[in-house]
Amino acid sequence: MNLNRAAFLVVAASARLLAADPAPYDPLKVADTKIESQTFEVKDAKRDRALPIRVYLPASDKPAPVVLFSHGLGGSRDNNPYLGNHWAKRGYAVVFVQHPGSDESVWKDAPAAERMADLKKAASLESYLDRGKDIPAVIDALAAWNDGKDHALHGRLDLEHLGMSGHSFGAQTTQAVAGQSLARGRMSFVEPRIDAAVMMSPSPPAMGDPAAAFASIKIPCLLMTGTLDDSPIGNTTPADRLKVFPHLNQAAAWQVVFDKATHMAFGERGLKGESPIDPRYHRAILALTTAFWDAELKGDPTAKSWLNGESAKSVLIDADKWESNAKAKAP
Repeated sequence: MNLNRAAFLVVAASARLLAADPAPYDPLKVADTKIESQTFEVKDAKRDRALPIRVYLPASDKPAPVVLFSHGLGGSRDNNPYLGNHWAKRGYAVVFVQHPGSDESVWKDAPAAERMADLKKAASLESYLDRGKDIPAVIDALAAWNDGKDHALHGRLDLEHLGMSGHSFGAQTTQAVAGQSLARGRMSFVEPRIDAAVMMSPSPPAMGDPAAAFASIKIPCLLMTGTLDDSPIGNTTPADRLKVFPHLNQAAAWQVVFDKATHMAFGERGLKGESPIDPRYHRAILALTTAFWDAELKGDPTAKSWLNGESAKSVLIDADKWESNAKAKAP
């Protein structure tokens, strides 16, 4: 074989490889890199309030879309590192916000016999209102730090693409800043800088019509719950968790209901006496949330197709329920 013929075959083979179908979209695929997280403190001078945060940054120095996470009652910025690590490996700057007054300080130093009462007391209207104001304060600080040449986060954040998420009380916080109307429409904590939201263990409003409360949410939403997802504090039942999705008529919305998943399936610690968390839940949570962020914050059409096609069901079992509304399916 002459050299010209050999060169032609090499070029032809390369062209065939380039023309071949790309690898299928896989929201669980991540680079084998170690993610380092950093801690900071947001100081809200107007309220004389300090908010601890933990930030997971991707390996790239380029500005990354930002995802905020709000912990549940009694939690902290150190909860759910499985989310922070995976999302960061997928190219997101992930910010875990700690809410004083409804965080781990409520129970950590209390006698065991008093902890439940202290947690119930912290699940208050005051805590809810504080949380609604915490999120814009954190976004303001991130914007200032991103612009500040001497800050560790300088130039690392793409705040034009911003997601909000949370579990339990954090899901309620997410609902509020996503646009849920409060006090029968007389109050709102909507944060217009947020582009998409993930609610883990969502809740209907304590009072009023859910249809009216959720009609004002306009951004894409992913809801996640389980058939055993009741509330360790309060009277929220698994059936109550399902009263949010049907009323998100103004937003593109997806919902998964995991079979036999409890309230704690979304975290990394179980309640005392609870059986270990089934790892299948975390795998599905990572896949579905990553595809959602990729679709809504990065505008990835392959991620949107994955969510709306049969591929999403590949991380679920037959007993799980996966659904979406008309706006989610719209091109």
